[in-house]
Amino acid sequence: RLVSLNAVKVPEGVDEKAVRAQLLSAHGIEIGAGLGPLAGRIWRIGLMGSGATADNADRVVAALKEAL
Repeated sequence: RLVSLNAVKVPEGVDEKAVRAQLLSAHGIEIGAGLGPLAGRIWRIGLMGSGATADNADRVVAALKEAL
């Protein structure tokens, strides 16, 4: 359990690896893949320290919406 880490379920039929690659190349946003039994099923999105702002959270949500 980690308060600053959000686990987001990957929608059915979505290539989670391609979405992560698009976020990185188009927006400079890096999110983690699921690990172990959650590999391919979740994204791990961290929001910590000075980057923990409402603007950054909105930026990630908007980029995810575009990628999906």
